[in-house]
Amino acid sequence: MIELVDLDNTIKLDIRYATKDNFMGRPVYGQARAFLQPAAAERARRAHQKLGEKGLGIVVYDGYRPWSVTKLFWEFLPDDKRKFVADPARGSNHNRGCAIDLGLFELATGQSLPMPSGYDEFTRRASPDYTGGTDEERSNRDILRRIMEAEGFTVNAEEWWHFDLIGSERYHIYDLSFSEIPKH
Repeated sequence: MIELVDLDNTIKLDIRYATKDNFMGRPVYGQARAFLQPAAAERARRAHQKLGEKGLGIVVYDGYRPWSVTKLFWEFLPDDKRKFVADPARGSNHNRGCAIDLGLFELATGQSLPMPSGYDEFTRRASPDYTGGTDEERSNRDILRRIMEAEGFTVNAEEWWHFDLIGSERYHIYDLSFSEIPKH
C-alpha cells in the first residue's frame, strides 16, 4: 500500500480515528496516516488535482483500516446502527486498502466545505441521495461524488463520504498496523 501524502503532500488529512473525534469517542489508530492500494491512491490523487483546478482539495478522514478495527466497530455499535459499518465476517474495502472516506476543503483557506451531515453521522442525512440540507451542502456533496466516480470509485449507499474502488474484491483483507505496512 501507499501512503497518500507520499503521492501528494497537499492532500489534507483529518484522520478522525487517531483522535477522540469519532463515534467511538476515543482514538483507535495510533497514528494519523492514510494508506491505499496503489490504484486507489493514484485515483484519489487525480481527483485531488482535478479539484485543485476549482480551488478545492480532498480532506481524508480514513483510508486503509486494519480488520481488527472493523471488528471493534461492529462490536461497539448497536444492531440498528451496524448498517454504517462492515460486518467483520466479510471484511470491508477499508481492510483491503480500497476504500477512502473524505470530504472537500478550500485550498485558499484550508476550511472544510459544509456537507448535509457530519462525517460518521449515523442518520439518514448521511445518505448520498439525501434531499435535505442546504443547496450549498448538497452541491458540495455532489461535486465530491462526481469527481470520485469519474476516477473509478463508487459511493457507499449509506455514507456520502465513503468511496470504494471499483474492482476492490480482488484485493486481500489485511490486519496490519500502520507501522507494519511496508514502505515502497
